Amino acid sequence: MSNNTSVVGGKISMRKINDQVIIVQILVGIFLCINSMLIATFFTKEIFYTNMRYILFVTTLISDCVYLIISNLLLNLSYFAFPMQSWSCIFFFLLSSLCNFVTPLTLTAMSLERYVAVCMPLRHAELCTAGRALQAVLIIHSLSFIPFIVTFLMLLSSVTFNFFTQYIICAVDAFILHRWQDHVRSAVSQLYFLVMCILIAFSYVQIIKVAKAASGNNKESTRKGLRTVILHAFQLFLCLIQLWTPFIEAAVLQSNFSLFIYIRYINYILFILSPRCLSPLIYGLRDEAFLLALKRWLFCCPFKANMLKQ
Repeated sequence: MSNNTSVVGGKISMRKINDQVIIVQILVGIFLCINSMLIATFFTKEIFYTNMRYILFVTTLISDCVYLIISNLLLNLSYFAFPMQSWSCIFFFLLSSLCNFVTPLTLTAMSLERYVAVCMPLRHAELCTAGRALQAVLIIHSLSFIPFIVTFLMLLSSVTFNFFTQYIICAVDAFILHRWQDHVRSAVSQLYFLVMCILIAFSYVQIIKVAKAASGNNKESTRKGLRTVILHAFQLFLCLIQLWTPFIEAAVLQSNFSLFIYIRYINYILFILSPRCLSPLIYGLRDEAFLLALKRWLFCCPFKANMLKQ
């Protein structure tokens, strides 16, 4: 009797986990489709790829797409306990770590762009050109590369060459072999967290000052800039919490494996998928020019192309 109960209980538990995996696949598929449509829309008009605001926006979309694909792949491989060679895992970890930091850093840059647009409107055209946007993207990716370099150098100091030919379950924890490495990684993440929070808060406070002094059309424009920065701050808050989730999961893993699986699933939904669905909302749906271009691309261009072919 007890054996039957345990078997049934095991089946129920496994079905719940499978349902969770299916839900994640559906959500990832939806977000990838939406982001792909927005990326395609970006290239339909010259005003988008010559404007710093939209260049930074599409940078977050591309980064989010790559991160969703990589993180979802690693999540499934981990769920099915599929081993891979360490060097392959390091490559996936490189892409994941890079995109993980690109999004919050780009959001910070977008908030600073709104600060320049609202607080320094006469210099906005000079400071926020397409060329400077590409420079900003290069700087963002360079800064995003640093946390991976730190983790990789710590790994090299602790392992031999044989480690890179071993088969492991790919996760960032596989590269943290000593407690001091975890502390260093935590310190780097917290430093990024602090700097980005300061820059976001600075933009927010300065825009509020301008909003109080503005009037008429300027006041409405300032309010829109303020709302955008607030949404960026919320999105950034979710992204930055994600930098802390590995440490929370590692602590839970030592005490309760079942709770670890549940928390990891919740963290993935709240702090990986959720922030990635806010980017389309902030600039894809709230921006009138971009929304209009998206509608034309979705409802006009495909039909015109088919009519021309016929």
